[in-house]
Amino acid sequence: MKDYISVVIPVYNEEKCVRRTIEEIKKVMETTGKSFEIIAVNDCSRDRSYEILSEISDIKVLRHPINQGYGASLKTGIKASKGDWILIIDADGTYLPGEIPNLLKYTKTFDMVVGARTGRYVKIPLSRRPAKFILKKLAKILTKYDIPDLNSGLRIFKKEIALKYWNLFPKGFSFTTTITIASLYNGHYVKYIPINYNERIGESSIKPVRDFVGFMILIIKIVTYFNPLRFFIPISLVIFIMGFFRSLRDFFLLNQIDDLSIVLILISVQIFLFGLLADLVNKRMISN
Repeated sequence: MKDYISVVIPVYNEEKCVRRTIEEIKKVMETTGKSFEIIAVNDCSRDRSYEILSEISDIKVLRHPINQGYGASLKTGIKASKGDWILIIDADGTYLPGEIPNLLKYTKTFDMVVGARTGRYVKIPLSRRPAKFILKKLAKILTKYDIPDLNSGLRIFKKEIALKYWNLFPKGFSFTTTITIASLYNGHYVKYIPINYNERIGESSIKPVRDFVGFMILIIKIVTYFNPLRFFIPISLVIFIMGFFRSLRDFFLLNQIDDLSIVLILISVQIFLFGLLADLVNKRMISN
């Protein structure tokens, strides 16, 4: 449906705030004058989340029989949606529904509008800030884009974008990271709007160390998928420089070049050629 907005809310153990969050979303959406639906996806919560969702009127409730993850919940909701715009927001009270109208202002110009957690009031736990900083810098190095918020859970985007990269989306928390990088790499217009971010109500299901490693691997995988040379050339260059200067040292100090220097140079050439091959395959896939 044109200009119809499907609000997709992943829910996992959110009995403390899910009712209040959804009722606030309904009130805010009604003030926008937009046609909309609300889809809540219960990801096999262990508390009373599903029972509470079942009591809320005028929403569509979907249920996973087993816990599948944040990304899987979003995909379930998007698959069942009727709108040509998808708005996602968490059910844990961290994102303020009152920020939604600010995002909707830009949908006529942009393909995706993201609520960047850079407002005046941002309650991101201190334990997660170093990891977010490192991931942001890694994403900038690999993509050349300065991304204010890599994985914000409040955003609105065209449904066709999600469908285009459907097979890239993982089941876990990396859905938002994936759609961000994929959209930027492929020329979609993305707008970032500063928003406030509340402290979470209830216990978080994020595992800092595990998810940090997972996000790093994901960023590298996505960049390698869309622009292989952006990943392989720097690695090849670093190894080549190591081998080259080591061979110079060996030649002037030892009057010979040892095997390790030659191996390093050969490895750098192999990585470079592998990057070229990956880039050719990628371009062939895109053209087809």
